[in-house]
Amino acid sequence: MAVYHSAEQAMDLLRSNHRVFVHSVAAAPQLLLRTMVNRASSLSGVEIIHLHTEGTAEYALPEYEESFRVNALFVGANVRKAIQSGHADFTPVFLSEIPALFRNKILPLDVALISVSPPDKHGFCSLGTSVDVTRAAVQSARYVIAQVNSFVPRTHGDSFIHVKHIDMMVEHHEPLPVLDAAPLSDNEKKIGEYVASLVDDGATLQMGIGAIPDAVLASLGNHRELGIHTEMFSDRVIDLVERGVITGQHKRKYKGKIVSGFVFGSQRLYDFVDDNPEIAMLDIGYVNDTSVIRQNPKVTAINSAIEVDITGQVCADSIGCKIYSGVGGQMDFIRGASLSEGGKPIIALPSTTSKGLSRIVNVLKQGAGVVTTRSHVHYIVTEYGIAYLYGKSLRERAERLIAIAHPNHREELARQTFEMYGWNIS
Repeated sequence: MAVYHSAEQAMDLLRSNHRVFVHSVAAAPQLLLRTMVNRASSLSGVEIIHLHTEGTAEYALPEYEESFRVNALFVGANVRKAIQSGHADFTPVFLSEIPALFRNKILPLDVALISVSPPDKHGFCSLGTSVDVTRAAVQSARYVIAQVNSFVPRTHGDSFIHVKHIDMMVEHHEPLPVLDAAPLSDNEKKIGEYVASLVDDGATLQMGIGAIPDAVLASLGNHRELGIHTEMFSDRVIDLVERGVITGQHKRKYKGKIVSGFVFGSQRLYDFVDDNPEIAMLDIGYVNDTSVIRQNPKVTAINSAIEVDITGQVCADSIGCKIYSGVGGQMDFIRGASLSEGGKPIIALPSTTSKGLSRIVNVLKQGAGVVTTRSHVHYIVTEYGIAYLYGKSLRERAERLIAIAHPNHREELARQTFEMYGWNIS
């Protein structure tokens, strides 16, 4: 039987120098976080650890640095400034390996702050929109504090947690943050069309959230018998399910089901995953395991980048020395797709930044992180075409990448390439 406490009572479990995990993305428990911040004056040295989260993340503000310090395993907009200014930390790690950091006590957790659906008649709550690394966190933390929220959808898979495994339950109902898809630009549509041309019928898809994944999904309406095995997905998957494009019938792992670690999107998405047995929300240690991914047929992994150099090195986590996002699951799926029978690992990005600078570059910015190495890269896609790099020499890669750079930058890229490598690229 569920016993509820006030948020203030629940926060009495929190002590100075604790390491506190926060539930991921839309599931970050906003009332618990507000209450924790209100107690800042009585706390010091608390480490807040999480992936990307939605919400204001007041605990990352400079005025609370004596009480809290963020250690982000993937960087969202709400903590980016704190990390770039040195007031917070970033730990680079493959998404697939984070559960082991918790379970093996490499990063031992004192407290896990989570959001759950109300318990059913058997006493089971659901982790809802984010199972990802959160399942490992609740299994590993000394104390689990849950905000019970009727707006949290009840998802299937590894999502369930019994009330007996929750130390403090706080009832508070508030809508989850939503992400409504923005209209696609002409360039984004073109990239989507190029990527969709690489997707075979019967393929198993991995994609992220944002304009380019949306553009790809919008271009798949005429495909057949696709499957989904991905760390995350958003609204446009629903359209393909309803049109019968996504069936999962060729998958070898969780055949017929959509496998994911978390979801983030509109209320329509949360309603779609609620009590839907077609959706399997699983531990990210399984979802992103390369040995699991590769067993599905024609795995087509669609990821993005901040910049790519002419040898194929992919920077996806930083702008120079400034950490922007994180390693995430890109390499988990790039490698899994490349080992899958008929698989295709794809990096898709606009050819220029919002300021018109080329994102195909001769040399990555000083301090830039290489998330996907040039030896792992297969396909690079911009709105100007597809560059297939696998098995190609450095000179051939330069030729192909310059050909899909923005026309305004091709001549300068070719000139700098000649100065650096002696390759004469017309």
